[in-house]
Amino acid sequence: MGCGLRIGYGGHPSQFGEYSAPSGESFPVIVVIHGGFWHQRYGLELGRPLAADLVAHGAAAYNIEYRRVGGGGGWPETGDDVLAALDALDPALGPVVTLGHSAGGHLAVWAAARHPRVVGAVAQAGVLDFLQHPQITRRAAELLGGTPDEVPERYADASPAALLPIDKPMVLVHGRDDEDVPFEQSEAFARTSGAELVELPGVGHMDVITPGAAAWAACRDAALRLAGA
Repeated sequence: MGCGLRIGYGGHPSQFGEYSAPSGESFPVIVVIHGGFWHQRYGLELGRPLAADLVAHGAAAYNIEYRRVGGGGGWPETGDDVLAALDALDPALGPVVTLGHSAGGHLAVWAAARHPRVVGAVAQAGVLDFLQHPQITRRAAELLGGTPDEVPERYADASPAALLPIDKPMVLVHGRDDEDVPFEQSEAFARTSGAELVELPGVGHMDVITPGAAAWAACRDAALRLAGA
């Protein structure tokens, strides 16, 4: 696979990923999963600067798109797309680490629980427990098509907190001043799961996906470490 390769994994316009790699024959592979509360108005363009920075630091990046709420997504379609995107990546490239922001953090950890090729996950301000905070539960209801009382089986399948134990290394990077996803999402999940928690004082929701910021460097370095780089 060469640099800047588009990989389709289905017939829907959102079923593709963008693979890029540094020069050389050996490098870790990081799967970048964008956030946006699973909504159609946010796309993989959010992950492109992160992918470019990963390549600059010696890793291959597979920045994936998926069907989202308002664009053919929902559950299980959104999760199925992440698994299908992983299946479409050349198996010769070996195992991967998932790296996801916000709702993408949910999908990164969820994929670690569901796909054998994923050997570790980094959640950047991840949505990790759909039942812990009312504002998160409201957003999750849009993805899952109902409340916990209406579709309990979807919450049991989709919420990372419901999938524990997850027998893979996980790093949770979260800013204390996150205005969109409460820091307590990562704090509680780390306590329950044994995942590594990287607490970033004075850091907000978007800082962890801002190349050049120390918050992003913490995420990138965690992904490279899990990948063995």
